[in-house]
Amino acid sequence: MQLQQTLKKCYSFEGKGLHTGRVAKMVIKPAAVDTGIIFRRTDIGEDAFVEALAENVSSTARSTTISSGDASVSTIEHVLSALTGMGVDNALIDIDNVEVPILDGSAKPYVDAIWNDGFELQDAPRRYVEIKETIEIVNEEKGSLVRIEPADEFSYDIKIDFNSRVLGVQYATWDPSVVYAEEIGKCRTFVFFHEIEYLFNNNLVKGGDVDNAIVIVEHTVTREQVERLSSLFNVPALEVREDGYLSNLVLRFPNECARHKLLDLIGDLRLCGGFLKAKVTAERAGHGINTTAAKKVRGIL
Repeated sequence: MQLQQTLKKCYSFEGKGLHTGRVAKMVIKPAAVDTGIIFRRTDIGEDAFVEALAENVSSTARSTTISSGDASVSTIEHVLSALTGMGVDNALIDIDNVEVPILDGSAKPYVDAIWNDGFELQDAPRRYVEIKETIEIVNEEKGSLVRIEPADEFSYDIKIDFNSRVLGVQYATWDPSVVYAEEIGKCRTFVFFHEIEYLFNNNLVKGGDVDNAIVIVEHTVTREQVERLSSLFNVPALEVREDGYLSNLVLRFPNECARHKLLDLIGDLRLCGGFLKAKVTAERAGHGINTTAAKKVRGIL
């Protein structure tokens, strides 16, 4: 029997939000049996709680936001993914601003801080989320799909295809044979070069920089365009590598982008309310379809 577990101590993180650019202080704390994962907006009040459940999803525009009353917390998917991947059932997350810090663009900072300390076993069995029949969500316009099938143990398989000459078609998998901390948690978010100016002009990725995102250069760009990007991020001149990635980062895995989409999927599906015991298959998935699937599991669609 798998017991519930929580953290052994509190862990603090500070940084700017990817989309708002606002600096937030966040503390992940141990929590009692059957708490699940709950956020608290400490800047609003001691009772400004938002449970990490699909029915609280209020936006999926480039990240996942949950809300309850006046309290909202955005870009929650990486920390939820980290806690799920490390097997944390119960945690209270205090945060003093609207957006979770992006840190290095992956779940690695959470894993690095928490993993080696181990976890506190609790005197109650883990509550698995099980389904009795297959759930399938399809977005024909985007060509995306999330299928969740009954299974005796969990498995997640994802395929990404952006019609990209650089990325090609990529795949990634998480199941009991894959150590999340080593194979998935360290994979960073990514963005296409041609999207960046649009995102800046629409008040998104205000906290983005060359340390927290893989930049994919899909089309031919001029030296002036690269210099303008360097200026936006206030860094020395960047270059486009032969493999089509900007020179700001070195890939941690050849399929790091697919692994990051898997990281997001794990985080979004934690909004089902616990650990899914199911076979999950996803294609061209994003926060919208992920959280729609979580709502279907919760029985609120």
